[in-house]
Amino acid sequence: MHGDGAPLERLALPRFKLLFRRLPMNTRSESRAKPGQDRSPFNFSGGSVIAAVAAGAALALAGNFGRKLAVQGLSASKGDWSESLAAEHTAVEKLFDAMLATDDGDKYKRALLLTQLSHALDKHAYAEEHVIYPKLRETGDESFAEHLENDHGAVKEFLYRLSKMSSEDPAWRETVGAFRNVVLLHAEEEEKQIFPALRAKLSDDDNARLTKDVNKAGFWAA
Repeated sequence: MHGDGAPLERLALPRFKLLFRRLPMNTRSESRAKPGQDRSPFNFSGGSVIAAVAAGAALALAGNFGRKLAVQGLSASKGDWSESLAAEHTAVEKLFDAMLATDDGDKYKRALLLTQLSHALDKHAYAEEHVIYPKLRETGDESFAEHLENDHGAVKEFLYRLSKMSSEDPAWRETVGAFRNVVLLHAEEEEKQIFPALRAKLSDDDNARLTKDVNKAGFWAA
């Protein structure tokens, strides 16, 4: 229940739409990328170049694999699927707080934090949309799954808006604050209502499988 007595599932999405209507739209024109040259200035040939490229690609893949293990390992270490997703909610809240703690001149820090926030939310949403929400439908909670997916649509709209807005825009801080409220309301609903109800419906083995599937999805999205 929300503070005004109305169920969260009825308040969340209309409230997001109201926030979108109140927030100013960014009017900056987008810069166009300059067209590249027709051919590379580096005109090398031979097997050694191919081998070097292949080796570089292998190192990049290995590095990316290690990064995925490190990122998802932090979530997986928190416990079962509901606890790991709640830990990701907390991590996202900290990113929002860091963004709001910046000064108007910290444009590079703001850009970096927005990139981190976008990646964290994308990874989190992938696991929920590919594992948790299908399980909600499977257990008869179709309306909850649809409602939460609509919330994710609002989150993506905020990310898009911020990606097009200069971090020096006077509306930047207001937009981030509204975005934070939207995400925390969504997270509170999941943690206090929907996740506990789903866990209670599942057996220990089913919850263990769900934890494994959430970790797998988080790894590939990381």
